[in-house]
Amino acid sequence: MPNTEPVIRWVVLVVKVAAEPSRHRVAVWRELRKIGALSLGQGVWAVPDVPVFADGVSRAIVLTEQAGGQAVALSATGRSAEDASRFQALFTAARSEDWTEFLADCGKFEEELAKEIRIAKFTLAELEEEEQSLERLRRWHRDLTARDVFGAPEAAEADRRLRECAAACEDYAERVFAALHGPSGDDRSALPGDGR
Repeated sequence: MPNTEPVIRWVVLVVKVAAEPSRHRVAVWRELRKIGALSLGQGVWAVPDVPVFADGVSRAIVLTEQAGGQAVALSATGRSAEDASRFQALFTAARSEDWTEFLADCGKFEEELAKEIRIAKFTLAELEEEEQSLERLRRWHRDLTARDVFGAPEAAEADRRLRECAAACEDYAERVFAALHGPSGDDRSALPGDGR
């Protein structure tokens, strides 16, 4: 019986950049890490051959060539279903590590909000800082979601934790508003002679 599983194609990028100055190698390495490329060994990287990775691969090639190096992009598949599964598992494990780091940062974000509430630090400056931290989490979540083409198991928990972080930040914003503008039930906004 023939295998009806879709064939997953990969872009394998072989990069060769001079050791010195190291900033060129680091720039290529950072670009490939940023897009979630899987390191297969010294100067060899792979990503699924899907559009979300195309720009990052192109940027890595340009950086390599600007540094006077060489980059070769190859299209590949596993020789067998087992090979393809192993490669997919390696890529998904790398995404699981990314999600685990994201979840840890969600915990740090909530701890920071809890600390600010505990010490009653209800300032606009602090609120702005926390909202920027939440926006950073949202951007990171979008990037990880785009790269997680096979669906790492931690993704669902990450969705839930991001919603919890947003709710915690909204709660903090309401506390800041109350601290700056008094209890929500006071009548200071009423105009004289309006019957209140």
